[in-house]
Amino acid sequence: MKAPKKINNEAELVIEALRVGAVYAKNRGAGEFEASDSAKDKITFLYRLLVQDKLIQPLAKGDESEPKMKHKLALWISRTLPADHPLL
Repeated sequence: MKAPKKINNEAELVIEALRVGAVYAKNRGAGEFEASDSAKDKITFLYRLLVQDKLIQPLAKGDESEPKMKHKLALWISRTLPADHPLL
């Protein structure tokens, strides 16, 4: 198994993806993050929502690890943010 290519500011991009994704999920009527939700639960929920809405490519069956989901979310938000965003 090949490790995903590291993205600059990946951890910060994941945090931004969760922030933007929470707004997306709420506006879409898919639900809201609760303060008590773990980061892992938020990552899994947002990853599956974006796959369901065909905004990101799904990982291979059995390959849905937290680091790979985080990587997918970082890729998604890096394409969604404006080119002059400080995280890019």
